[in-house]
Amino acid sequence: MKIAILGSGGREHAIAFKISKSLKKKKIYCIPGNAGTKDIAENINLDINNFEKVSKFINKFKIELVIVGPEKPLVDGIVDFLKEKNIKVFGPNKKVSQLEGSKIFTKKICEKYKIPTAKFGIFNSKFKANNFLEKANMPIVVKADGLAAGKGVYICENLESSKNAVDEIFGGKFGIAENVLIEEFLEGNEMSYFVLADGKNFKSFNTAQDHKRVGEGDIGKNTGGMGAYAPSGLNNPELENKIINQIVKPTFKAIREMGESYTGFLYVGLMIKNNEPYLIEFNVRMGDPECQTILPLLKTDLLSLILSCCDKNLKNHEIKWFDKKSLCIVLCSKGYPDKYDKNTIINNFYKLKTDDSNYIFHAGTKESKKEILATGGRVLNFVSISNSFKKSRNNNIKKINELDWKKGFFRKDIGYKIIDQ
Repeated sequence: MKIAILGSGGREHAIAFKISKSLKKKKIYCIPGNAGTKDIAENINLDINNFEKVSKFINKFKIELVIVGPEKPLVDGIVDFLKEKNIKVFGPNKKVSQLEGSKIFTKKICEKYKIPTAKFGIFNSKFKANNFLEKANMPIVVKADGLAAGKGVYICENLESSKNAVDEIFGGKFGIAENVLIEEFLEGNEMSYFVLADGKNFKSFNTAQDHKRVGEGDIGKNTGGMGAYAPSGLNNPELENKIINQIVKPTFKAIREMGESYTGFLYVGLMIKNNEPYLIEFNVRMGDPECQTILPLLKTDLLSLILSCCDKNLKNHEIKWFDKKSLCIVLCSKGYPDKYDKNTIINNFYKLKTDDSNYIFHAGTKESKKEILATGGRVLNFVSISNSFKKSRNNNIKKINELDWKKGFFRKDIGYKIIDQ
């Protein structure tokens, strides 16, 4: 079977790696891919946001399945576009992708279907938002409505920082802003809960905890993710039952009542307080770096699961996992999530060894003259699976320290809440 994976990050490298192990695959294309995917797939230098060019390539090379990795093409409707051309594609359609594309869309579903979430207000002008903030309790959360690569969320400790957040959002930092979302600050522990859905049924697809803040101890600016570990130490049967019945099932009910269906991964971002789940956000794809963290634990053939979703036959497939602890550390360019140097050489990369327990997934990289260059803010994902999170973290740190790259940095405390406390 010929498969195309759309995207260029660590998530797409992890998906390609897992699918490369399937007996059902004949050839994998990564569009556009990165320096890591070239070893297991053919990289095709196309803009995935140019749907017409993507569909022409797929038809020309008789590709039988398309897997969409990142959120932007999903929110922009690539699934609808390809399906109209009779191309088999894995991912949710444009309408239901608004679960990620618009935080306000999701909040209105929460309100209607009584899904537990933070109290919120929607404001269509800077004046109205600031007027509300002057009377609000701090800390408070200010969010851009649309896609913002994980960076459009401000946790504000005081009035000044909250007004600055409103200024940046309405000032166009994340694109044209018609509204801003302001939420109460929820205290607790964050957890990511994943679901695989085929349009009729869904199954749980493991849990993770990620570290979004750039600094150790979870301080500093929000990022796309500095690391993660799986499974989450917070999950338990009682909590999972609440997540499914109070959040996941009502969400799929809302989708059905819109006359829609949901096929793909659903990321349920949660705050857990006193074993009660509160919805923070939905993502309509696997998280990054949670995907890189979770997939090495998957025992079942990923391609078979994806095909079963496309054929609305997931209920007949069992999802099995290795009983191990997975931890991912993201190696970043110094300066991220702000400005950073590009095209810096990562020395000693090809001296690093990987095996069935230790993985390196590329994110912002390219190969030039047999050298690996850092091209993005998040550059490499080091993932280790073992019998303990501490051992997995130590394995990753040891591997990173074998590199010679003075332009990089990483958090050494990933998983500290479960390892060090």
